[in-house]
Amino acid sequence: MKEKTHTMSARRFRRLALAAAVLLLTTACGAQVRPVAESGAAEGYPVTVQNCGRNLTFEAAPEKVVAYDSGIVETMFALGLGDRLAGYVVSHGQDEDIATSPWRADFERANRLGADTISKELILDADADFVYAGWNYGFREDTGLTPDKLGELGISSYVLTESCRNGHTGSSRGIMPPLEALYTDLRNLGRIFGVSERAEQLVAEYQATVRAAEESVPADRERPTVFLYDSGTDKPFTAGRGAAAHEVITRGGGRHIMGGLDDSWTTVGWEAVVEADPDVIVINDYSPPSAADKQAFLESYTPLAEVSAVRHKRFLVLPYAALVQGPRNPAAVRTMADYLNSLPAR
Repeated sequence: MKEKTHTMSARRFRRLALAAAVLLLTTACGAQVRPVAESGAAEGYPVTVQNCGRNLTFEAAPEKVVAYDSGIVETMFALGLGDRLAGYVVSHGQDEDIATSPWRADFERANRLGADTISKELILDADADFVYAGWNYGFREDTGLTPDKLGELGISSYVLTESCRNGHTGSSRGIMPPLEALYTDLRNLGRIFGVSERAEQLVAEYQATVRAAEESVPADRERPTVFLYDSGTDKPFTAGRGAAAHEVITRGGGRHIMGGLDDSWTTVGWEAVVEADPDVIVINDYSPPSAADKQAFLESYTPLAEVSAVRHKRFLVLPYAALVQGPRNPAAVRTMADYLNSLPAR
């Protein structure tokens, strides 16, 4: 394969020349990445945050950010950091997220760098000094794109907390309750970028939205059981308790049938779904296939014919960006509560 040639900016050349000087401190909690400062710490810096077990220290706010995945990009917009984006990567399967986003105008103003995968080449071409992504949300060992590899290039990074590996089984993910993960990332990013006041305002607003949704759930009602269907025909891909979808369901008054899985997003068997007999199926809306096609499959799949949600056609379609960690999670809790509250009592 012919190697692609890049025109290297003076800033990137300087960064690569200084890469060997990047301080990578190993602690009991993991690697500490200290970006090189050219003229000392900026006012209010350095700041140190903990992210997926790593202590990250910043001498100044990052200036050119590459972000991957719709929920992550929307977090940057919610914090008012669109002007810090060198660009974003969002797959075409999430185009509907962009079309329906409360931050659609921000998406349109920002530079979409690609719609497939994020790569070191793309990051270097954008002259980025910071990457915001997650494990299986851009970061993967098999592609060579990891926080450690970026650190070797002098590029700092932040890992989506929903995707933090928990060390229980293989690469299973999720180290704290999902909404806590959202609030943690908002506060950490607020400190990293010097917008802590905005971060605290968002956390307070989101907590109030979730609290109001929870208070709307009848205390004496038996909670409907809910299954999250992401994709898959031979085996369904779904959410465990580490995924934002788990708290969208449970804070919205449902009982998540896969809430015992110590992972964020994972594959299960149809047998477990049939046995649990969910009252409601939430469909994760991204494509392909479309949400309508996913519902058509569920309604036509013979093993599910007697499942309550299928028999009663109780399907709730929610956007992808509402079900992965991001600023749409609190509103999704409200939507879930409204839907479940509308169902007849069991």
